[in-house]
Amino acid sequence: MGSIKKFFKLEENGSNISREVIAGLTTFFAMVYIIFVNPTILSAAGMPWGGVFVATILATVIGTLVMGFFANVPYAV
Repeated sequence: MGSIKKFFKLEENGSNISREVIAGLTTFFAMVYIIFVNPTILSAAGMPWGGVFVATILATVIGTLVMGFFANVPYAV
């Protein structure tokens, strides 16, 4: 756990692991609706629902991981 604190500079930023886990879960539940809304909207335009569903999940995961690991900022994409 010490390496996680060090990598993300949690103590320098006035945070801890439990606070970050709670923040991550809150962000997840606030954003999870888009996994279902985005394919529904785009399927009305003729795109396949399943493909848009998977693409939405992959884009969100990749974008959020890039922001977290490379930019070291707490942004969910």
